[in-house]
Amino acid sequence: MGHLQANGFKVKTNEVTDSQLDAIKVKYGVPAPLQSCHTAVVGGYVIEGHVPADLILRLLKEKPAVVGLAVPGMPSGSPGMDGPPEPYDVFAFGRQGQARLYARR
Repeated sequence: MGHLQANGFKVKTNEVTDSQLDAIKVKYGVPAPLQSCHTAVVGGYVIEGHVPADLILRLLKEKPAVVGLAVPGMPSGSPGMDGPPEPYDVFAFGRQGQARLYARR
């Protein structure tokens, strides 16, 4: 949350149970292999996991025909995660669950 706020996003947090979060992921079409710990909706796009703010801004500027972006798991060094940075992938995903590489960090 701090990473997004530091990059100009207004963040509203909703505390939910695990089962409620699972239902949210289903509602917004987050494919199971791409799921992570956080789900957000920004400008009509779904943001799943620790997606860097600059990539969310790029998504909002480019407006591709995708449902959203996802960083599966919780990679060390991604925004909001402590530890030594490790390479990770950011995926764009569509309505049918298809995913493609959007960026590599």
